[in-house]
Amino acid sequence: MAGIIDSDTHISEGEAMWAMFDKEMYPRRPVMVKMPEDTLYGARNASWLIDGNIFPKPNGKGSFRLITPSASKLELSRGDIHLPYREMTDIPGRLRDMDKLGVDIQVVFPTLFLIYITDDVALDIAMARAYNRFIAQACAKSGGRMRWVVVPPLHSTEESVKEIKWAKDNGAVGVFFRGIEGDRTLDNPYFHPIYQAANDAELPILIHTGAGCPLFIKLFDVERNHTFGHSRIQPILAFRDLIANKIPEQYPKLKFGFIEASAGWVPFMMHILKRLFKEKWQFASDKDMFREYRIFVAAEADEDIKYISEFTGEDHLIIGSDYGHQDPSEERQLVAAIRAREDVPQSIANKMFYDNPKLLYPLQ
Repeated sequence: MAGIIDSDTHISEGEAMWAMFDKEMYPRRPVMVKMPEDTLYGARNASWLIDGNIFPKPNGKGSFRLITPSASKLELSRGDIHLPYREMTDIPGRLRDMDKLGVDIQVVFPTLFLIYITDDVALDIAMARAYNRFIAQACAKSGGRMRWVVVPPLHSTEESVKEIKWAKDNGAVGVFFRGIEGDRTLDNPYFHPIYQAANDAELPILIHTGAGCPLFIKLFDVERNHTFGHSRIQPILAFRDLIANKIPEQYPKLKFGFIEASAGWVPFMMHILKRLFKEKWQFASDKDMFREYRIFVAAEADEDIKYISEFTGEDHLIIGSDYGHQDPSEERQLVAAIRAREDVPQSIANKMFYDNPKLLYPLQ
């Protein structure tokens, strides 16, 4: 185990979380609904009913697949990770699982919030508050081994700032974003008060793959298109927009992490940016840009990590298992997989596992 940090794991939001809704909003909490198995949705036969819509909608146009709720036949049949571990209602059990996997610390991201949920400001605030309070209490039982990322209710900058301040005081190690939020790209001045609050709290902005743009979601059918267009590509768009508009220069302590979008796109995007700026490009090398702008990228276990490190530098790569999920990004045996790779120098592996997460996340 020896201090290994898994930089990207997940919770499957459960009914215990929504029980934490404020009294006045409690009637609008997500409610689980189950369907027969002989519909288009098959074994994905459970969803959350939120404001008259179901999440996730697992098939058809505008579809998206998630591991929450855990009550679907597909999720109940899983033998890899026990349901209470996924829902974080059995913290000692999850810690024992971490021990088996050789992991000391997990950084936990949401699952339901990977998809855009609502336009309603009050509901957005209520859901974020319930999530943040549940996961803060759950992680507090882990003895510091499970660390959480705050979900800001981004429909309200004022409430987002409040949640970031509360989260800082209650053990959060980052601020969750998707690559596009609603109809706004991440360079939009609307987000500047939130970036300032994160800067002041010394919490990194963590841009996780996710379907944050409802216009994109409507275009795709996950059965044919998977999640590339409406989810996986969005952190890459954010990378371009934040750098091209020099957002990191405005917040000198703010760090940025790009999570679960792979890292092989880095050489391509650096080429795009340097071509855009040409003689105005201010960095002597690609590594200088990552260092000066305090940018970290999460690689995946089967990527050409040594090659990517030539662009990011060895100090700006992290890695996560996607623990809890069961899609192609999940690498349950992450530690063993990386240690077995002869083409990944142990010096780089050690930095991804130990040193670099501590540079991105305030884990001390």
